[in-house]
Amino acid sequence: MASADCSVAPHASAHPLANPGYDKRSAPGQSPRRADDFAHLPKREAAIAAYIDRLPDGSAIDAKTLAKSLPDYGQMACGTALRKLSEAGHLRRVREHVITEDGARWVTRTFFSRTARDDAWWEAFIRGDGAPESSPAAPAPAPAPAPALVPAPVPAPTLAPAPAPAPAPALAPALALVPAPARSPAYSALASLGRTDPRMTLSAADCARLEPFAATWLARDADPAHLVQALTAGLPTRVHSPAALARTRLESKLPPEPEPEPEPEPRSEITIRRLVECADCGRPGPPSALPGGLCRPCRGEAAPAPPGGLPGVNVRSWAERLRAAARNAKGMSE
Repeated sequence: MASADCSVAPHASAHPLANPGYDKRSAPGQSPRRADDFAHLPKREAAIAAYIDRLPDGSAIDAKTLAKSLPDYGQMACGTALRKLSEAGHLRRVREHVITEDGARWVTRTFFSRTARDDAWWEAFIRGDGAPESSPAAPAPAPAPAPALVPAPVPAPTLAPAPAPAPAPALAPALALVPAPARSPAYSALASLGRTDPRMTLSAADCARLEPFAATWLARDADPAHLVQALTAGLPTRVHSPAALARTRLESKLPPEPEPEPEPEPRSEITIRRLVECADCGRPGPPSALPGGLCRPCRGEAAPAPPGGLPGVNVRSWAERLRAAARNAKGMSE
């Protein structure tokens, strides 16, 4: 399971802001922040997505700025990650034609959603229709009334030979078929303490008892690496009870609750038109032409050839003009 490893990234408050009109905007209707929001992404994309998610609106999230703020990733890696986030439904670059007090202009904004959205959701949002809501489930049909019970004639019982008892299956294969329970990110972080420092090795029972405390931690700081670092840094020479020490640190070093996301300020501007901007090359187009936030060439698809060749172009006429121009140039040079 991928984890957002941003232990070397600076705090979100130190991230630079973008120029007005070229900033991060949070998409509406997102789910509450969870520790496994980006677990479906590769490690690099999950780390960058978790960092962008913690940035306030107005931050600069272009590849060049992200590379300066995240030392582990260069500008090309950040650009590729932004493209992957667009394909996964977390990000769209939108070019807006707006009218402000200073006049009309085109601005490019990057909308980010920790909840992955499909192309239909982004297309409706960019059109200005709002987030499409899922249709309510159809009510279950009422059960048909049970028919009246009519006593049926009971046939005389017939004696059948008793079937031979089936042999009992072997214990080992039966246990092998039982799937292992899925581990939560909190349990996995606790189980990894011993690999970071053998003095903090916990048993399975210890991990189960401490899992609620670790889950509370990850709800406030979605990076499991921060939790592991807090539980293993500055240990004494001998640790007599790793579980007791882990619980003490989980309670005493618990991060503060995150501040609620501010309500977006009312904008003194009017949006006239919106286009999606390709997350790779920046080419604008309507949302329907850029699925995944990528234009046709960046998706690796060839442009369809127009029927009947190039419309409105007379090849022979163009060739004759070129030959005439070459003759005139030769005559002038002689």
